[in-house]
Amino acid sequence: MNMADVGFAGKVAVVTGAGSGIGAELAVALARAGAKLAISDVNLAGLAATEERLKAIGSPARADRLDVSDRAAVLAYADEVRDHYGSVHQIYNNAGVAFFGEIENSEFGDFERVMNVNYWGVVNGTKAFLPHVIASGAGHIVNVSSIWGIFAVPGQSAYNSSKFAVRGFTEALRQEMTLAHHPVGVTVVYPSGVRTAIARTATGAQGLDVKELADLFDNKLAKGSPEAAARTILKGVRKNKAKVLVGPGARMFDVVVRATGSGYERIFGPLTGRMMPKMDTKV
Repeated sequence: MNMADVGFAGKVAVVTGAGSGIGAELAVALARAGAKLAISDVNLAGLAATEERLKAIGSPARADRLDVSDRAAVLAYADEVRDHYGSVHQIYNNAGVAFFGEIENSEFGDFERVMNVNYWGVVNGTKAFLPHVIASGAGHIVNVSSIWGIFAVPGQSAYNSSKFAVRGFTEALRQEMTLAHHPVGVTVVYPSGVRTAIARTATGAQGLDVKELADLFDNKLAKGSPEAAARTILKGVRKNKAKVLVGPGARMFDVVVRATGSGYERIFGPLTGRMMPKMDTKV
């Protein structure tokens, strides 16, 4: 199926966190489908690489450095993109960061950093672009949560909190758009085991070997490709799905949680605990 025939051609699409991973592949897939792109990231080198890929397929894009946790910057950016293209149809709030560490050994600032990017970045992007997306007459908002926005695991309380928050925010938004009869689709995405740079750029509690954790994620857990993830997400957008599960095992994890309720904790808790490296208490 030619995606350009099913709703992306000519649309203006905004992708945050487009410097690598799922964000970069979403930008490329949307461009190939005929969309006009506005891409952003805090990683200028990665952003430039994505921009070059878009130029190579004949789809020059607006590329900007953007910190999604900076509300004033996001609000200004939304107006700039609208002024640049004349309208905005879709936004993919994809930018995110990770932190490894148990609650007991984490600082308040660790939680704040993760929430500022992963949750408030989604709120900022949604609020800033929502008026333009509604005005487009055929809009869509896509917010990236995580499979860890469906179930929690030890050592990921900050990340879990942010991604559960994205889930609740997006589910409420979809209902509000329906009740208000706005022409806006809303989708929340739950990636699982997708090879991205998020583990490599993560921070961790003092005494925790973040590199060892990143190696664990990359070598044992991350089996899905960002390209496949992007295809799955855009397929969900075409169908206006409320929920899109992405990556190896995502559907299985979702079924287990729905079937067991809080009972999943007896399964995932010990398993995750055994996989996590021990903290160096001498630090």
